[in-house]
Amino acid sequence: MFRFDAGLKVYLHREPVDGRKAINGLALLVEQALGLNPFEPAIYVFSNRRRDRIKLLLWDRTGFWLMVKRLEADRFCWPKDAAVVTLTVEQLH
Repeated sequence: MFRFDAGLKVYLHREPVDGRKAINGLALLVEQALGLNPFEPAIYVFSNRRRDRIKLLLWDRTGFWLMVKRLEADRFCWPKDAAVVTLTVEQLH
């Protein structure tokens, strides 16, 4: 199982994003939509409109990681209140 460092901050982008966006497009969303620095030690989480896929963007001092998870029969629970939601790493797991 893949585990993240407990000290990382986790930011959820509430609005759905186009699933075709790659590292550069998601990093631009982090800067412009969230107002955050994509090079900070944090995980940025994005979802598609159906909420059956998420993308995680993470900078590790040598480059970006882009991880994708697709659910086959369920959907991710996604907050509807705030524009930017923070989680702990344990909540993300």
